[in-house]
Amino acid sequence: MKDSTHPYYGAMLVLVSSVAFSSKAIMVKLAYAYHLDAATLIALRMAFAIPFFAGLGWWTMRQGVPMSMTGKDWVTLLLLAVVGGYGSMWLNFEGLRYVSAGLERVILFLYPTLVVAMSAVFLKHHISRREWFAMVTSYAGVVLVVWHDVELAGLDSADTLYGAWLVLLSAIVYAGYLLVSGQLIPKLGASRFTAMTMSLAALASAVHFGTSGSFDHVTMLPNAVYALAFLMALIATVLPSVLMNMGIHQLGSRKAALISAIGPVATIVLAYLFLGESLSWIQGMGTALVLAGVMAVSLENKPRISATATAKA
Repeated sequence: MKDSTHPYYGAMLVLVSSVAFSSKAIMVKLAYAYHLDAATLIALRMAFAIPFFAGLGWWTMRQGVPMSMTGKDWVTLLLLAVVGGYGSMWLNFEGLRYVSAGLERVILFLYPTLVVAMSAVFLKHHISRREWFAMVTSYAGVVLVVWHDVELAGLDSADTLYGAWLVLLSAIVYAGYLLVSGQLIPKLGASRFTAMTMSLAALASAVHFGTSGSFDHVTMLPNAVYALAFLMALIATVLPSVLMNMGIHQLGSRKAALISAIGPVATIVLAYLFLGESLSWIQGMGTALVLAGVMAVSLENKPRISATATAKA
């Protein structure tokens, strides 16, 4: 039997986790072929995922680890779950209605550099030369990939720009979520924090769907939609979260963050195979620039982004 502490074992866990997370955009695009709206699709995804997160919450509560939460902390947790958890998810899913899966993943992967920028603005952290290089390189890469998709879209380029803006907003909101979550995770523990925020995000999803969707309609969808939502919950949400945490335990957050940078590349390849999206040297160059920027941030001696955060993108 192989030693489970072997570094290749941890690297494989992180690699599989990153590719599985990357499949989310592909399944969303496939589901949109059935003329769904973002609120309905997210509600289905969260309905399938909530039993897993509820089970995680039950398990963490049984560990008997004490919590040191104030009333203000509970309000912050609720806002994080609704705005940072569900809000960023809805912006991301809605943006995917207008942009390619590859472009969505590249823009979303900007969030590590966005956290660095927000840390400088709100927490007065100094931005190093390496971090400036990372931000400039990453944003230049996104400009290239957006330009590539706008050129392909032709007359529909306004929709592409609108979708890209929604995904960018999603990345900004998620970066804020990560920045604030650092204050609560030490008080709750990572597993309990994840279980609570995701459960509250699922509740927010149900409320939004209840006010905008049709319960009669959701019970009459094609079987393929339910299958995609279940796979999205299992393969692109729950399973990769578990694998990523196991990988972090084996490798540490810094190495795991570097390996998880394969995410945008995996999405582009999967989109080419399953959605027929195009591949070009411009797109490849832009993606390479974004990856270089993220890796530059991850290689800091004291990285501000953990691999757990990377995994949730």
